[in-house]
Amino acid sequence: MLKEFKEFAMRGNVLDMAVGVIIGGAFGKIVSSMVSDILMPPLGLLLGRVDFASLFIDLSGTHPASLAAAKQAGTPTINYGVFLQAVLDFMIIAFVIFVLIKQVNRIMKQPEAAPAAPITKECPRCCSTIPIKATKCAHCTSDLKAA
Repeated sequence: MLKEFKEFAMRGNVLDMAVGVIIGGAFGKIVSSMVSDILMPPLGLLLGRVDFASLFIDLSGTHPASLAAAKQAGTPTINYGVFLQAVLDFMIIAFVIFVLIKQVNRIMKQPEAAPAAPITKECPRCCSTIPIKATKCAHCTSDLKAA
């Protein structure tokens, strides 16, 4: 069983997938940091000094001062600001992956195959289709060597 697992784990596809998952997780953290630490503060400033991470709806009616206070008190909340950041994270990651795959496909584009050589020709006398190597037409029995 250990030998079978080793063979499975050492296949190229499994290793490629593992590397992709690890790099994808690290990339996700970078994008999340970019959204929450670089993009959202100026956006919040433009929208009237709003901190999106602290936007929430209080479901208990106690009206806590901040999201942190609501969490500490165990107050049920709908954290739509955190959700907006997650949506923006997703949009950025999806766009970057789209651009990356588009570029890889452009680079890896297969050259178009040359047109195949014809395998048939037309008899000049009866206009029927015959094999390219034919020397006599099977339909009208014309000699095609001279033609």
